[in-house]
Amino acid sequence: MQARTLPAPRGWMWILDGFALWKRNPALITFLVFGYWFCLLIVAAVPFIGQVLMSLAMPALSLGIFNGCKAVAEKRKAGPEILISGFKQNLPEQVKIGGIYLIGTLVVLGLTALADGGILAELMLGKRKLDDATAEDPALMFSLLIGTLGSTPLMMAYWFAPLLCGWGRMSAVKAMFFSFVACWRNWRAFMAYGLGLMIAVLIPGLLISLLGLLSPILSTLPAIALPLIFIPVVFASFYANACDVFDHIGPDDAA
Repeated sequence: MQARTLPAPRGWMWILDGFALWKRNPALITFLVFGYWFCLLIVAAVPFIGQVLMSLAMPALSLGIFNGCKAVAEKRKAGPEILISGFKQNLPEQVKIGGIYLIGTLVVLGLTALADGGILAELMLGKRKLDDATAEDPALMFSLLIGTLGSTPLMMAYWFAPLLCGWGRMSAVKAMFFSFVACWRNWRAFMAYGLGLMIAVLIPGLLISLLGLLSPILSTLPAIALPLIFIPVVFASFYANACDVFDHIGPDDAA
């Protein structure tokens, strides 16, 4: 599996490509994205094992969104049921990806706990509120650095893995390896992509804040509309960068 090495400006284009894809069928892509989050919330609510089940189901559900984006890109008809289509594509390996990602996340949280006594882990799990004293704790800053350094390679390994596993019929370990390599080769484009997403949030956010100073009522509608548009566009941009980095993802590539 060969991943192309793209120039940094391609990261900006992924956002534009994602927006263009979303515009083709905003209803379907928006439904798939928020349906994805709704399904994860329902699974996470299962007593005792909800968090584990959520992690295991996440790759297959995310693959359903990619299948929907692919159908929109190819101008094929697709309905809401495509959200669960990822469960029919190499499911055992998809579950393994979720398990590996969960274990990696727990390891990273364990390392941060050694640095701050578990403050960051409790904040992430909702067991502690972020007050002024906690925010100013030097141990928390150090654990945030550890968490960032530890979670970045884990996210790189996960980024393309569901697609490579589902469409390329790869094993979980192989898919995560190729995903990491692809992200590493394109770190410049991903830096530009991350910067572009930050700007795409900050500028509308500032405009909404200014509008709120003039009229809180007038700012309500764009404040609601922004996440309803921005979040699906971001997910569509995930599909765009996968298609850009890998010219084709299929069983032939896996061979």
